[in-house]
Amino acid sequence: MGITYNNGKADVGSSGMYYVSFGDGEKKVILIPGLSDGFATVKGKARMLVGPYKPFLGAHTVYMFSRRNDIPEGFSIEDMAEDQAAAMKELGIESAYIVGVSQGGMIAQFLAAKHPELVKKLVLAVTAPCVNDIINDTVNGWIKMAEADDHKQLMIDTAEKSYSPGYLKKYRKFYPFLGMLAKPDDNYRRFFINAKAILGFDARGILNDIQCPTLIVGGSDDKTTGTQALYDLHERIAGSELYVYDGLGHATYEEAPDFNERIFAFIDR
Repeated sequence: MGITYNNGKADVGSSGMYYVSFGDGEKKVILIPGLSDGFATVKGKARMLVGPYKPFLGAHTVYMFSRRNDIPEGFSIEDMAEDQAAAMKELGIESAYIVGVSQGGMIAQFLAAKHPELVKKLVLAVTAPCVNDIINDTVNGWIKMAEADDHKQLMIDTAEKSYSPGYLKKYRKFYPFLGMLAKPDDNYRRFFINAKAILGFDARGILNDIQCPTLIVGGSDDKTTGTQALYDLHERIAGSELYVYDGLGHATYEEAPDFNERIFAFIDR
């Protein structure tokens, strides 16, 4: 029997909120992506994105949501969490296992604290409880590169701040071609709104309200959010578990070969 795919749009905001889903298992898992969603949504990409999740689709249905299409200026991380809650309710998802990556993890913190009935378990990957100096410097640097329309340097800096030295040694030869990667067709508007939301983010005041089982995971050499952020989350979320991959950075979710196995083992435990 083949995999079930769905490319859909939840009725959130004036022009909706794109999502994809794959599988038809009983357990619903929702993935909230990071700042990459500021460049392109998941619209129509179910078959493109399914790869890493194929081994888990027997028991799970996996969803991935973008931010709303008509994202307004000044939209906050908390606003994005309210959109995520609204999308779940609109689709009839009464509760789910939430996996938030980077900025998606920031959104997930507010979702779990403000809408505990929607969250069975929570996974926070390569994220932080608030904007810190490392995040501030990194995101402001990316904003300046986008303002200068230097797409190639923006892609190179993102790679340098995400991947491990071993990975970068193998793939730096492709840097001359990074400027050819598709630029957003909205003159970075969506990216700027998402990035500025990160700069205003602070969930420390609501982390005590997260009561669901929580796994915090990341790398020991994260140059985007800083590894200390993982320990800060662990300290503030009662009963949380922490796992740190030695030698990996912000792209731990791509580089660690057992990342998804670890996440789904936690979900199924």
